[in-house]
Amino acid sequence: MSKAAAGLNVEHSGRGGPLVFWHGWGMNLRVFDALRADLAADYLTQAVDLPGHGRSPWPPDSDVADARGEPLGALDRLVAPLLPTLPAHSTLVGWSLGGQLALRAALLAPERVARLVLIATTPRFRRAPDWPYGVDDALLAQMRARLASDYAGTISEFLELQLRGSRDAAALLRALRAALRTQGDAVPAALLTGLDALAHSDLRTLLPQIHQPLLAVGGQYDRITPPQGVAALAAMVTGGRYHQYARAAHAPFLSHAAEFAALLRGFIAGSATP
Repeated sequence: MSKAAAGLNVEHSGRGGPLVFWHGWGMNLRVFDALRADLAADYLTQAVDLPGHGRSPWPPDSDVADARGEPLGALDRLVAPLLPTLPAHSTLVGWSLGGQLALRAALLAPERVARLVLIATTPRFRRAPDWPYGVDDALLAQMRARLASDYAGTISEFLELQLRGSRDAAALLRALRAALRTQGDAVPAALLTGLDALAHSDLRTLLPQIHQPLLAVGGQYDRITPPQGVAALAAMVTGGRYHQYARAAHAPFLSHAAEFAALLRGFIAGSATP
């Protein structure tokens, strides 16, 4: 079942406690189809196309100011339209950029987020002297420059980079490309805002304010968000848990689908409120 909430494209299936999925940069909600089908017997699953991705529109500038009328930063510009779509007491699953958005949502609307599952997410995307687990500035600059001249090539290379080193990488790459063909590409403005969010966001100082149960999942061969950075995120949150998959890259929920679904069920059951 699909419906619009806050102007965004939202799909629901199953029944039970709310389990919400937010995808990563340049992708759309179709990447979660197989996982949601596996979980629909036990949970009410909800997947959202991020603003400007898939079938969700990109909001005009007039829709992205705070209560005082001040322009929002890039990360909050993406998360603001998502907050009204969140059911109360949701388990929020965020992949990559979607994971950073999930962290912001947990801080901005804690009554809506009961627990967090972060896939291939780090609190800071760029490398820094005190953060060796990020990407070089040159890669972000190259992606931004290439989007204007070779949109399709930039997205294609990023898809390949996400899966390099993963088991079944060729099949997974076909699945990601099929998701884009079926649901639609992201608009350039959304991609540039996403790159700005990744370039400038540093959530490390905010992590001690996260009080929800948190599970962070990494892939052994992830070249985008190194597993050491994902593990560091979990360690910065009180009670945070970390799990790493061998022979996985940036999308362990795809390469290790059955194992991830079992891990997710166990985490939800183990962190349930009595």
